Amino acid sequence: MLRLIPFFTTEAKLVAALKRGESRAHKVVYERFAGKMLAVCTRYCANRADAEEVMLDGFMRVFEKIEQFREDGSFEGWVRRVMVTESLMFLRKSKQWRQEIPIEDVTVEPNYEWADSSLNEHDLLRLVNQLPDGYRTVFNLYAIEGYSHAEIAEMLGISEGTSKSQLSRARVLLQANVKKLEQTPEQRTGQAEYYEKTYRKTAN
Repeated sequence: MLRLIPFFTTEAKLVAALKRGESRAHKVVYERFAGKMLAVCTRYCANRADAEEVMLDGFMRVFEKIEQFREDGSFEGWVRRVMVTESLMFLRKSKQWRQEIPIEDVTVEPNYEWADSSLNEHDLLRLVNQLPDGYRTVFNLYAIEGYSHAEIAEMLGISEGTSKSQLSRARVLLQANVKKLEQTPEQRTGQAEYYEKTYRKTAN
C-alpha cells in the first residue's frame, strides 16, 4: 500500500484515478517512482541520458497501458516490469547488446564467492554497469529481476544456451573486476596485464 499522500490514501484509489486519466494521479506516480525507475533503467542503459529517456517513455507506457494492470499484484512491481520492457526495447533497437557466445565456449567457471565481497552495493552496481551491454542485460534479468533463462531467451530472441553463456561470462568478468577493485595499488599494478587479458577474452 502507498503511504498517505494528498488525494490518494491507498494504492487502489491511485490506480483507479490513473484509469480515469486524472493528471494529478500521473504526477503522484511520477514523483513517487521516478527515482527507483531511473535506477532500473540505468542498469540496462549505462548512459544516463538514455536511461532518462527510456524512463520517461516508460511512464508514458504506464499511463497508456494502465488498463492492463489487473491489481492482482504490486503496482510498483508492474511499473518496474514496464520499465524493464522499455529498456529492452531500447537496447534491441541499438543492436549493440547482442553478443552471441555459445555455451561450449565458456571455459572458465566463476568463483561465486565474489558475491560475498566487502564492497558496498554502490560499488557492485557500478561494476555491473561497466559490463558489456549483452552481459549486463542478461545479468540484470537473471540475477536481479529473477527471470529464468527460458524467459530471458524469449524476451531477447536468443537461445537459452546464449543466455547461460552471457551470464557465466558476466560473472567471470565481475569476479575479476571485484578482485581488482579490492587490491592495493601495488597489487593492481602487478596484476594489470592479467586483468586486461581477462577483460579482452570475455568481451570479444
